[in-house]
Amino acid sequence: MTDRNPIIVIDRETGESFEEKILGEKWIRWAYQDSSTGFLEALLFRSSWFSRLMGLYYDSPFSKGKITPVINELGIDEADFSEPKASFPSFNAFFARTLKPEARPFNRDPDVLVSPADGRVLVFPCLDAYSYAPVKGYPFTIQQLLPDHAKRFKNGALATIRLCPADYHRYHFPCAGTIVEYGSIPGHLHSVNPIALGRGLDVFGTNKRNYTLIDTSHFGPMCFIEVGAFGVGSINNTRQSGPVEKMNEKGYFKFGGSTVVLLFEAGRVRFAEDLIRNSTSNRETLIKVGQDLATVIRD
Repeated sequence: MTDRNPIIVIDRETGESFEEKILGEKWIRWAYQDSSTGFLEALLFRSSWFSRLMGLYYDSPFSKGKITPVINELGIDEADFSEPKASFPSFNAFFARTLKPEARPFNRDPDVLVSPADGRVLVFPCLDAYSYAPVKGYPFTIQQLLPDHAKRFKNGALATIRLCPADYHRYHFPCAGTIVEYGSIPGHLHSVNPIALGRGLDVFGTNKRNYTLIDTSHFGPMCFIEVGAFGVGSINNTRQSGPVEKMNEKGYFKFGGSTVVLLFEAGRVRFAEDLIRNSTSNRETLIKVGQDLATVIRD
């Protein structure tokens, strides 16, 4: 028997709570909450073959017919699109769409760190040594998330931004800096939805992920991590080296829910009070690219 506890998110712009619409909800709940589906879970989520197959379909013109139904089901605002809906040759082209520049304004103050993605954010102002516990209260560690660089971020600050199919799926640099290292960590492709997290799965430590270490003048060393998820054909990082400016595009996800993680050294950033308040209550906040995420901590 599945547990139908809804996923409640706080809209930052209105302060109101709402129930998240989940594309394919019944299948996600069946795969992760039904005790008889353990073999199916392993077959679908612990290897990449099914996600690759989905990626081939969503890259093909045969998938174009899914665009309008998904827009209608998830209430996506077409007015933000930089190109008309009819111009997308496939579902993945729609999914990785660009937006009009005015759709995502941002604070240019170099002391302000902005959100790198549209999504549902949780912030952790001070890690318990290496641990954090998104959404359902199961602890994860940055040793598993980022095994080769965890020590430098001990007692640091962390933000997770969970993207859903309704969201804009390109992500951006939250501040200016210089990329000093880029790498990939192989892994599974579990869903990043709280339904899967409720199973106690360490999706941040076992899923496929990419990481980028960035030196910043205002916020110190920062690690930007993209976590792959079920149905994600690929993580596409279009900037992997050199200097970057605030709100430069960093990359994009193809179809599937995904997560961006930002990691900072201790004493570097102060997250916005509303995000801390909501996160302390174990509530994700709906945020958009360019909205204020944190400010610098001065000595």
